[in-house]
Amino acid sequence: MTSLKLLALDTEDLEVISAHVQDAVVRVGDMGYAKSDKRFVLLMNRYAWEAGHAGGRGHRTRAGLHFDFVNGARSEGIDLNAKDGVLELLAISFEVTAEPAGEVLLAFAGGGTVRLEVECLEARLRDLGGAWAARGEPRHELD
Repeated sequence: MTSLKLLALDTEDLEVISAHVQDAVVRVGDMGYAKSDKRFVLLMNRYAWEAGHAGGRGHRTRAGLHFDFVNGARSEGIDLNAKDGVLELLAISFEVTAEPAGEVLLAFAGGGTVRLEVECLEARLRDLGGAWAARGEPRHELD
């Protein structure tokens, strides 16, 4: 499996990253905002949708995602004190507020969110290690 290394500088790029991190599993303690560096980082075990699995189980891989030029971060519906709490990342989006500034939204299963106030959109996703067999393929019930 080829390791991913992606850069997002606009909403179209971010949609690609969002698709690759859909259903990633994130420990609450593995994400944080470094105010002095203006950077928000999260480590995750992402489901490798791009790898396919031809009748077998899919794979997960350790990955890092960071956003630069972050002026503020806030969360809703997430217990930040539960460092071992596990979140499932569903999607990432960007909304322009005053070009090129805007707000990045990380949406998690169960309604939790992280909102990042950014000067401009700059996100980097990189796989950090080998892949392993996933316990199962993520499934979503459609209403």
